[in-house]
Amino acid sequence: MAADLTSQVLDLLSKTDGPVLTADVFPSVDFTTTKSALDRLGSREMIVYRQIDREEATLTPEAQGIAAEGSHEAKVFEAVRQAVDGLKIVDLPGIVGKESAKVGQGKAFKEGWIKKDKDLLRATTDEIRDASREQLQIIQQTRTHPEPKVLLDLRKRKLIMMQKVISFEVVKGPKFAMEFVKEETDLTADMLATGAWKTVKLKPYNFKAMGAQAQSGALHPLNKVRHEFRQIFFEMGFEEMPTNRYVETGFWNFDALFVPQQHPARDLQDTFYISDPPEADKPRADPLKTEKLADGSIPTPESQGVAKQDYESYWKDVKEVHENGKYGSIGYRYPFKDQESLKLVLRTHTTAVSTYMLYKLAADPHPARYFSIDRVFRNETVDATHLAEFHQVEGVIADFGLTLGGLIGFMEVFFGKMGIHRLRFKPAYNPYTEPSMEIFGFHEGLDKWVEIGNSGMFRPEMLEPMGLPKDMRVYGWGLSLERPTMIKYGVKNIRELLGHKVDLNFVESNSAVRLEKD
Repeated sequence: MAADLTSQVLDLLSKTDGPVLTADVFPSVDFTTTKSALDRLGSREMIVYRQIDREEATLTPEAQGIAAEGSHEAKVFEAVRQAVDGLKIVDLPGIVGKESAKVGQGKAFKEGWIKKDKDLLRATTDEIRDASREQLQIIQQTRTHPEPKVLLDLRKRKLIMMQKVISFEVVKGPKFAMEFVKEETDLTADMLATGAWKTVKLKPYNFKAMGAQAQSGALHPLNKVRHEFRQIFFEMGFEEMPTNRYVETGFWNFDALFVPQQHPARDLQDTFYISDPPEADKPRADPLKTEKLADGSIPTPESQGVAKQDYESYWKDVKEVHENGKYGSIGYRYPFKDQESLKLVLRTHTTAVSTYMLYKLAADPHPARYFSIDRVFRNETVDATHLAEFHQVEGVIADFGLTLGGLIGFMEVFFGKMGIHRLRFKPAYNPYTEPSMEIFGFHEGLDKWVEIGNSGMFRPEMLEPMGLPKDMRVYGWGLSLERPTMIKYGVKNIRELLGHKVDLNFVESNSAVRLEKD
């Protein structure tokens, strides 16, 4: 088809010195075929062409009927005018049709063409101008209308549709000829042997042609934003926590955080429980490396730099602080169930990891900064903003003499590195932090305040059973990784960002991200 079109283009250009518009001469030929033929001729400099993009209006089926037979309101007027003694309102649909009676009656009243006289309709004039029909007839002939306001009104009434039309303006090129000379693309051994290379037309190299797109890997948007968060944490002197355990015990996930065993968060409708095995061991140290040392001896905790800690005492202190209270707290005063504490769960937050790291810190208390960014799981109903699994960004600072004012100041610095400078803090409740604050930031793009995180100072009931000094305070805060990523990339449905509905083209083509660091 493209080969046939090239000869037609050359034939048309030979008969005129002016430009030729493909939309006028080849209205039924599709874009791909037209572009292929023009590229073929353009690469040989036989023609020169430029692309013209414009919007055209096309009539809907309803509008085509109006252009042919008149508008609904004109039909209503004509029916009323022909009824010399007036037309009963109930008879109108039977004459002009239900749709015309419904739409046209109100418009005819608005134009002042008809009036109501009890249960009758009467004409108020002998002649009318059917503007809607005239406008649509102009659009039917010219594919547009000189008045943009008319096009806008007709689009609102769903009488026209706007569509983008691509055409080309073609003129003769410097090497224009009626005969299409075949160009050889390769210099062969036969051409060299016979001398044919001296007379054949060789196709010139097109150095402007786009090369074949190289296949390569691509980082997921979540990984790009995650990298930016990690850089911010590292800049501020944080150490990354190991978060390779998706499965935790109820002890580390809830009890050690001073979350009561009757808390709603521990219900089946909020947490995923593991059925096999039915329960885990009590808290204990991580397994040591079993490889023998160079001297043949078996490694000890001390030789591996692991401080020896009394996990049994820690278990008893956590149990005591829940049941009867301790360290100045009255506790929750309920019977603590070991079985509940040893159930295995898919971790609902990375704070379980923070708790374990703080307990290890208690063996050698010193100022420390930890962070983690990893996946957590909640038994939630999946919708546009919630998934059963998502990523949590968490930071923890342990030091002596920390205050709430210091936490607020640090949050302003931390979020300032992400380009969020306007913050608000709202008192909140968490079982393991007191005081607790929700963090809101003003989003310039959305022009409103949005919740961006949660924060607080860990309670003594959580810290002192670990063995941390009484005067050591710990800041904790967290936010999801998905929310800033969705805002950054303009994603409205979280299922398009994470899960089986992700468009791989989106992953491959999304841009790099910068969190507007100061």
